[in-house]
Amino acid sequence: MRILLIEDDDRVAGPLTEGLSRFGFSVERARTGAEGLSAPEPEMVLLDLGLPDMDGTDVCRDLRGRSEVPIIMITARDDEVDRVLGLELGADDYLSKPFGVRELVARIRAVTRRTRHSAIAARRAVPLSSGSPDDPAPAGLSGAQRIGPLTIDRRTRKVHLHHAPVALAPKEFDLLVCLAEDPGAVCSRQRILDTVWEANYFGPTKTLDVHVAALRRKLGDSAWIENIRGIGFRLVPPVYPGGTQQ
Repeated sequence: MRILLIEDDDRVAGPLTEGLSRFGFSVERARTGAEGLSAPEPEMVLLDLGLPDMDGTDVCRDLRGRSEVPIIMITARDDEVDRVLGLELGADDYLSKPFGVRELVARIRAVTRRTRHSAIAARRAVPLSSGSPDDPAPAGLSGAQRIGPLTIDRRTRKVHLHHAPVALAPKEFDLLVCLAEDPGAVCSRQRILDTVWEANYFGPTKTLDVHVAALRRKLGDSAWIENIRGIGFRLVPPVYPGGTQQ
Protein backbone atom coordinates (compact mmCIF):
# COMPACT_ATOMS: atom_id res chain seq x y z
CA MET A 1 0.00 0.00 0.00
CA ARG A 2 1.26 3.47 -0.92
CA ILE A 3 0.91 5.87 2.01
CA LEU A 4 1.38 9.64 1.97
CA LEU A 5 2.59 10.94 5.33
CA ILE A 6 2.05 14.69 5.70
CA GLU A 7 4.18 15.51 8.76
CA ASP A 8 6.73 18.29 9.32
CA ASP A 9 8.39 16.89 12.47
CA ASP A 10 11.40 14.70 11.62
CA ARG A 11 11.27 13.13 15.09
CA VAL A 12 7.80 11.76 14.28
CA ALA A 13 8.13 11.14 10.55
CA GLY A 14 11.38 9.19 10.72
CA PRO A 15 10.27 6.44 13.13
CA LEU A 16 6.84 6.25 11.47
CA THR A 17 8.30 5.80 8.00
CA GLU A 18 10.73 3.15 9.23
CA GLY A 19 8.08 1.34 11.28
CA LEU A 20 5.49 1.29 8.51
CA SER A 21 8.09 0.07 6.03
CA ARG A 22 8.71 -2.95 8.25
CA PHE A 23 5.01 -3.81 7.85
CA GLY A 24 5.28 -3.66 4.07
CA PHE A 25 3.92 -0.16 3.47
CA SER A 26 5.51 2.22 0.97
CA VAL A 27 5.67 5.67 2.56
CA GLU A 28 6.12 8.99 0.78
CA ARG A 29 6.56 12.02 3.01
CA ALA A 30 5.41 15.62 2.59
CA ARG A 31 6.64 18.25 5.05
CA THR A 32 3.98 20.88 4.33
CA GLY A 33 0.32 20.98 3.46
CA ALA A 34 1.05 22.42 0.02
CA GLU A 35 3.55 19.64 -0.69
CA GLY A 36 1.01 17.05 0.39
CA LEU A 37 -1.72 18.51 -1.81
CA SER A 38 0.55 18.49 -4.87
CA ALA A 39 1.74 14.89 -4.34
CA PRO A 40 0.42 12.05 -6.54
CA GLU A 41 -2.69 10.48 -5.03
CA PRO A 42 -1.78 7.62 -2.68
CA GLU A 43 -3.90 4.78 -1.29
CA MET A 44 -3.91 6.24 2.23
CA VAL A 45 -3.10 9.63 3.78
CA LEU A 46 -1.69 10.11 7.28
CA LEU A 47 -2.24 13.78 8.05
CA ASP A 48 -0.81 15.86 10.88
CA LEU A 49 -2.92 18.86 11.91
CA GLY A 50 -0.03 21.07 13.03
CA LEU A 51 1.67 21.89 9.72
CA PRO A 52 3.96 24.91 9.20
CA ASP A 53 2.16 26.46 6.22
CA MET A 54 -1.50 25.67 6.82
CA ASP A 55 -3.83 23.93 9.22
CA GLY A 56 -4.26 20.21 8.64
CA THR A 57 -8.05 20.62 8.64
CA ASP A 58 -7.74 22.78 5.51
CA VAL A 59 -5.62 20.08 3.88
CA CYS A 60 -8.26 17.50 4.83
CA ARG A 61 -11.04 19.63 3.37
CA ASP A 62 -9.13 20.11 0.11
CA LEU A 63 -8.25 16.42 -0.22
CA ARG A 64 -11.78 15.29 0.51
CA GLY A 65 -13.21 17.77 -1.96
CA ARG A 66 -11.40 16.06 -4.82
CA SER A 67 -10.81 12.48 -3.73
CA GLU A 68 -12.19 9.55 -1.73
CA VAL A 69 -8.71 8.56 -0.52
CA PRO A 70 -8.87 7.33 3.12
CA ILE A 71 -7.49 9.89 5.60
CA ILE A 72 -6.24 9.24 9.12
CA MET A 73 -5.42 12.32 11.16
CA ILE A 74 -2.41 12.00 13.46
CA THR A 75 -1.91 14.87 15.87
CA ALA A 76 -0.95 16.01 19.34
CA ARG A 77 -4.28 17.83 19.64
CA ASP A 78 -6.61 15.89 21.90
CA ASP A 79 -9.55 18.29 22.08
CA GLU A 80 -12.90 16.74 21.19
CA VAL A 81 -13.75 19.73 18.99
CA ASP A 82 -10.70 19.04 16.83
CA ARG A 83 -11.60 15.37 16.52
CA VAL A 84 -15.20 16.13 15.58
CA LEU A 85 -14.12 18.80 13.09
CA GLY A 86 -11.68 16.43 11.44
CA LEU A 87 -14.30 13.71 11.11
CA GLU A 88 -16.88 16.22 9.90
CA LEU A 89 -14.50 17.33 7.15
CA GLY A 90 -14.22 13.77 5.92
CA ALA A 91 -11.36 12.14 7.82
CA ASP A 92 -11.88 8.41 8.32
CA ASP A 93 -10.10 8.11 11.66
CA TYR A 94 -8.24 10.18 14.25
CA LEU A 95 -5.19 9.09 16.23
CA SER A 96 -3.74 11.19 19.05
CA LYS A 97 -0.01 11.33 19.74
CA PRO A 98 1.79 9.54 21.25
CA PHE A 99 0.87 6.19 19.69
CA GLY A 100 2.66 3.02 18.66
CA VAL A 101 3.29 1.87 15.11
CA ARG A 102 1.30 -1.31 15.74
CA GLU A 103 -1.76 0.70 16.74
CA LEU A 104 -1.41 2.86 13.64
CA VAL A 105 -1.09 -0.23 11.44
CA ALA A 106 -4.26 -1.63 13.03
CA ARG A 107 -6.09 1.63 12.28
CA ILE A 108 -4.83 1.63 8.69
CA ARG A 109 -6.05 -1.92 8.17
CA ALA A 110 -9.42 -1.18 9.79
CA VAL A 111 -10.00 1.89 7.62
CA THR A 112 -8.93 -0.08 4.53
CA ARG A 113 -11.36 -2.90 5.32
CA ARG A 114 -14.17 -0.44 5.91
CA THR A 115 -13.63 1.53 2.71
CA ARG A 116 -13.37 -1.66 0.65
CA HIS A 117 -16.56 -2.97 2.26
CA SER A 118 -18.36 0.29 1.43
CA ALA A 119 -17.24 0.07 -2.19
CA ILE A 120 -18.38 -3.55 -2.50
CA ALA A 121 -21.71 -2.75 -0.84
CA ALA A 122 -22.26 0.12 -3.26
CA ARG A 123 -21.67 -2.14 -6.25
CA ARG A 124 -23.98 -4.82 -4.89
CA ALA A 125 -26.74 -2.46 -3.79
CA VAL A 126 -30.11 -3.51 -5.15
CA PRO A 127 -32.02 -0.58 -6.68
CA LEU A 128 -35.16 0.23 -4.77
CA SER A 129 -37.85 2.55 -6.01
CA SER A 130 -40.40 4.19 -3.80
CA GLY A 131 -41.30 7.14 -5.99
CA SER A 132 -44.12 7.79 -8.36
CA PRO A 133 -43.83 6.65 -12.00
CA ASP A 134 -44.95 10.17 -12.90
CA ASP A 135 -41.99 11.62 -10.99
CA PRO A 136 -38.91 10.03 -12.59
CA ALA A 137 -35.45 10.10 -11.05
CA PRO A 138 -32.93 12.67 -12.34
CA ALA A 139 -31.13 11.77 -15.54
CA GLY A 140 -28.44 9.17 -14.91
CA LEU A 141 -29.99 8.04 -11.62
CA SER A 142 -32.68 5.69 -12.92
CA GLY A 143 -31.30 2.79 -10.84
CA ALA A 144 -31.20 4.78 -7.61
CA GLN A 145 -33.25 4.37 -4.45
CA ARG A 146 -36.23 6.69 -4.14
CA ILE A 147 -37.61 7.81 -0.77
CA GLY A 148 -40.30 10.37 -1.46
CA PRO A 149 -38.57 13.29 -3.20
CA LEU A 150 -35.13 12.01 -2.16
CA THR A 151 -32.97 10.04 -4.61
CA ILE A 152 -29.87 8.13 -3.46
CA ASP A 153 -27.48 6.56 -5.96
CA ARG A 154 -24.99 4.34 -4.13
CA ARG A 155 -23.04 3.55 -7.30
CA THR A 156 -22.18 7.17 -8.05
CA ARG A 157 -22.56 8.40 -4.44
CA LYS A 158 -24.91 11.14 -5.63
CA VAL A 159 -27.98 12.46 -3.83
CA HIS A 160 -30.82 14.55 -5.26
CA LEU A 161 -33.73 16.19 -3.45
CA HIS A 162 -36.61 17.37 -5.65
CA HIS A 163 -34.20 16.71 -8.58
CA ALA A 164 -31.66 19.21 -7.18
CA PRO A 165 -28.22 17.81 -6.27
CA VAL A 166 -27.31 17.68 -2.58
CA ALA A 167 -23.59 17.94 -1.83
CA LEU A 168 -22.69 15.62 1.06
CA ALA A 169 -19.40 14.90 2.77
CA PRO A 170 -18.36 11.21 2.60
CA LYS A 171 -19.47 10.41 6.15
CA GLU A 172 -22.77 12.27 5.62
CA PHE A 173 -23.46 10.15 2.54
CA ASP A 174 -22.58 6.94 4.42
CA LEU A 175 -24.87 8.00 7.27
CA LEU A 176 -27.73 8.66 4.86
CA VAL A 177 -27.21 5.29 3.17
CA CYS A 178 -27.20 3.54 6.55
CA LEU A 179 -30.53 5.13 7.52
CA ALA A 180 -31.96 4.52 4.04
CA GLU A 181 -31.37 0.75 4.21
CA ASP A 182 -34.76 0.48 5.93
CA PRO A 183 -36.64 3.80 5.70
CA GLY A 184 -38.92 4.38 8.67
CA ALA A 185 -37.17 1.80 10.85
CA VAL A 186 -35.18 2.91 13.86
CA CYS A 187 -31.41 2.43 13.53
CA SER A 188 -29.56 2.31 16.83
CA ARG A 189 -26.70 4.70 17.53
CA GLN A 190 -24.29 1.80 17.97
CA ARG A 191 -25.27 0.21 14.66
CA ILE A 192 -24.75 3.53 12.89
CA LEU A 193 -21.31 3.96 14.48
CA ASP A 194 -20.37 0.38 13.60
CA THR A 195 -21.55 0.80 10.01
CA VAL A 196 -20.50 4.35 9.15
CA TRP A 197 -17.31 4.45 11.17
CA GLU A 198 -16.07 1.02 12.25
CA ALA A 199 -16.93 -1.89 14.51
CA ASN A 200 -16.02 -1.22 18.14
CA TYR A 201 -15.64 2.51 17.45
CA PHE A 202 -14.24 4.22 20.54
CA GLY A 203 -14.12 7.82 19.36
CA PRO A 204 -16.40 10.64 20.55
CA THR A 205 -20.06 9.69 20.11
CA LYS A 206 -20.82 13.39 19.72
CA THR A 207 -19.51 13.13 16.16
CA LEU A 208 -22.66 11.17 15.23
CA ASP A 209 -24.87 14.02 16.43
CA VAL A 210 -22.70 16.51 14.51
CA HIS A 211 -23.12 14.51 11.30
CA VAL A 212 -26.88 14.08 11.85
CA ALA A 213 -27.23 17.85 12.34
CA ALA A 214 -25.21 18.55 9.19
CA LEU A 215 -27.25 16.05 7.16
CA ARG A 216 -30.51 17.58 8.39
CA ARG A 217 -29.34 21.04 7.30
CA LYS A 218 -28.42 19.80 3.84
CA LEU A 219 -31.76 18.02 3.43
CA GLY A 220 -33.42 21.33 4.28
CA ASP A 221 -35.73 19.97 6.99
CA SER A 222 -34.83 18.41 10.34
CA ALA A 223 -37.97 16.24 10.07
CA TRP A 224 -36.14 13.98 7.60
CA ILE A 225 -34.21 12.38 10.46
CA GLU A 226 -36.15 11.62 13.63
CA ASN A 227 -34.29 11.26 16.91
CA ILE A 228 -35.67 8.37 18.93
CA ARG A 229 -34.40 9.33 22.37
CA GLY A 230 -32.15 6.77 23.98
CA ILE A 231 -32.23 4.48 20.93
CA GLY A 232 -31.14 6.06 17.67
CA PHE A 233 -32.49 7.66 14.49
CA ARG A 234 -34.78 6.90 11.58
CA LEU A 235 -35.19 8.37 8.10
CA VAL A 236 -38.69 9.43 7.05
CA PRO A 237 -39.94 11.88 4.40
CA PRO A 238 -41.42 14.96 6.09
CA VAL A 239 -45.21 15.19 6.00
CA TYR A 240 -46.66 18.68 5.63
CA PRO A 241 -50.17 20.05 6.27
CA GLY A 242 -52.63 18.25 4.06
CA GLY A 243 -50.81 14.94 4.43
CA THR A 244 -48.46 15.51 1.49
CA GLN A 245 -44.79 14.66 1.34
CA GLN A 246 -42.77 17.60 0.05
